[in-house]
Amino acid sequence: MAKEYSVRTPVSDSVRQSLKEYPEMLQDFLFARGIDNKEKAEAFLSPSYEGHTHDPFLIAGMEQAVTRILSGIKNNERVTIWSDYDHDGIPGGVILHDFFKKINYQNFNNYIPHRYTEGYGVNEEGVDGLAKEGTTLMITVDCGISDVEPVKKAQSIGIDVIVTDHHLAQEILPPAFVVLNSKQDHCEYPFDMLCGAAVAFKLVQALILRGNFDITPGWEKWLLDLVGISTVADMVPLQGENRVLARYGLTVLQKTRRPGLLKLMRRMRINPRFITEDDIGFMIAPRINAASRMGDPRLAFNLLTAGDEESDIFALELEKLNDVRKGVVASMVKEMKHTLKERPAIPSVIVMGNPSWRPGLLGLAANNIMEERSRPVFLWGREGGDTLKGSCRSDGTVSVVSMMQAVAPGVFLEFGGHALSGGFSVHPEKIHYLESHLVEAYEKTREENKKEAVMADRKLSINEIDWPLWDIVSLLAPFGISNPKPLFLFQNEVIKNVKKFGKKGEHTEIIFEKGNGAGVKAISFFNAGISREMQVGETINFVANLEKSFFSYRPELRLRIVEVL
Repeated sequence: MAKEYSVRTPVSDSVRQSLKEYPEMLQDFLFARGIDNKEKAEAFLSPSYEGHTHDPFLIAGMEQAVTRILSGIKNNERVTIWSDYDHDGIPGGVILHDFFKKINYQNFNNYIPHRYTEGYGVNEEGVDGLAKEGTTLMITVDCGISDVEPVKKAQSIGIDVIVTDHHLAQEILPPAFVVLNSKQDHCEYPFDMLCGAAVAFKLVQALILRGNFDITPGWEKWLLDLVGISTVADMVPLQGENRVLARYGLTVLQKTRRPGLLKLMRRMRINPRFITEDDIGFMIAPRINAASRMGDPRLAFNLLTAGDEESDIFALELEKLNDVRKGVVASMVKEMKHTLKERPAIPSVIVMGNPSWRPGLLGLAANNIMEERSRPVFLWGREGGDTLKGSCRSDGTVSVVSMMQAVAPGVFLEFGGHALSGGFSVHPEKIHYLESHLVEAYEKTREENKKEAVMADRKLSINEIDWPLWDIVSLLAPFGISNPKPLFLFQNEVIKNVKKFGKKGEHTEIIFEKGNGAGVKAISFFNAGISREMQVGETINFVANLEKSFFSYRPELRLRIVEVL
């Protein structure tokens, strides 16, 4: 089901005048991102680390947190860094690990809960274990804001808890020593969309400012490779301070000193000099996540902290684990597609589950089914105990969060996410009625959430695809949430050649020809956006992004197909 696309209306003369120093096409791109004057344009196109990041002490509770940590260091207290097990929590935990190593503080450890045996966040059993080991100060990373009882337990047995998190605060805050989260109502920090690793980084900044450590000024900027990975991978809006952290994070990644990252990138055929946000989102982050989804999250932690000699082992193991993850997901998707083929009719919302499916892998499978069937998909599995957990994806016609909100109370134990993706948990007794509830909710909310036509930034022809165009587009990078890649509409373009590629022919390459005879390549991975076979000589309309590929270290300008209309 192709979406409806429209081209943005031309920018007004007054905005053109305000942005007259920039090329006309760049003016259009800037205005589409809410930028209508020179000052905003300069801040967006040339973000400054010094000028566009904020004082960490503006985060409510930061002074109290720093004082407590410095006291713990002075008294040689046992400090535990408790982080989440994903692409945000693990790098965030490494940030604090690197700080303590840098100041030569030895009495600390990193704790990462096991996804399948402990679950997300802080748990009481883990807290008990830390108390027995002598921990008196615990710092959470990317978790803790909703863990009221475990934090209460920790405080009651002599462990002061400093929660650093970025998730929405609940009605009742955990009774921690202090909570660092710029989303709190009373927090005056100017930007409230930092990822978890970025909050940990702000804590390190504050500790260095107050700690009088023997550290070379600016050393903490070497931690931005981790902040950049988490900021891009966790899909926080790439605006304001996040744009600065992502931009500088990519710069540091280009010259990262982490042997493990370098070895991993070599295995993935990524040249660090040319690393992009796509490399983070599609290559690096999935491998960090593979550790917890398929085994022990400490494998990813070890990769990021390892020295040169052992890093190759961790990179190889993580790559193997990611291959296993791909195989398991492919097997799950195959099973799901077989089940769907046997159904006489496919409902407006696909709901499927199996107690043997790992919830940590269901988001990847749901996305695959959603793209093939073009409708919302809810998948569930079992993750310890009786509770069934799942992931959901939307095709863009409706918000999955709105759908879950419209379901009768008591069906979902918990749910959350955003318009296009989310997670949920359901009691086994309710699972048999979940599909009917969601189909009803879909019909109820579809009209309310009916999307307007998707806006293409410009209408282009194949003849206009050249490197000067890329030079303009690249000024907007890094791309991500709230700063999408420019979208171009192409009409009446003739296919010169088409072929399948990949181990199983799962990808499509289309070649178009410019007036001068030069070819322009358009790629669709896993045939996303292509619902039928393309034929040589066929005239098609399609929308696509422009991208610079460095596959095999050779720069290539090409189109990434979003949808064939």
